[in-house]
Amino acid sequence: QVQLLESGGGLVQAGGSLRLSCEVSRRTFTDDILAWFRQAPGKEREFVAAVRWSGGDAWYEGPGKGRFTISRDSAKNTAYLQMNSLEPEDTAVYYCAASSPTDTIPRSPRQYPYWGQGTQVTVSS
Repeated sequence: QVQLLESGGGLVQAGGSLRLSCEVSRRTFTDDILAWFRQAPGKEREFVAAVRWSGGDAWYEGPGKGRFTISRDSAKNTAYLQMNSLEPEDTAVYYCAASSPTDTIPRSPRQYPYWGQGTQVTVSS
C-alpha cells in the first residue's frame, strides 16, 4: 500500500507562485510513477505532470507546461510541484497519485491506484 499526503495549497494572486508537496508513505518507492492531477469544479480530472521516482525523468501536459516543475526528493520521500506565473484558470484541487512502474507514463486517472486527499489551490485575479 502507498499513502500520499499533499500540502502547500492556498490562495495566491495571479502571477504568484506556490509549491505543493506530496509525502509518500512507502519507503520502497523506487521506480514507481508519481503524478500530479488537478480538477476544477465541473471539469474532469486532468494530468498535470509526472516523475519517475528512480531517475527523476519528468513529463508535462496541459496549461502548466512551461510554468510548472515536478521534482522529487528521495531522501525525504516527497515529491513537489512548483507552480509559477499562476493564473485564475489554475484554480483547482490538486492531487498527487502513484502507480507501479510502467514503460510509458500513464496519463489517465484510471491508471493510478493510489491517491492523496487533494489540496485546494485558488488563484485570484
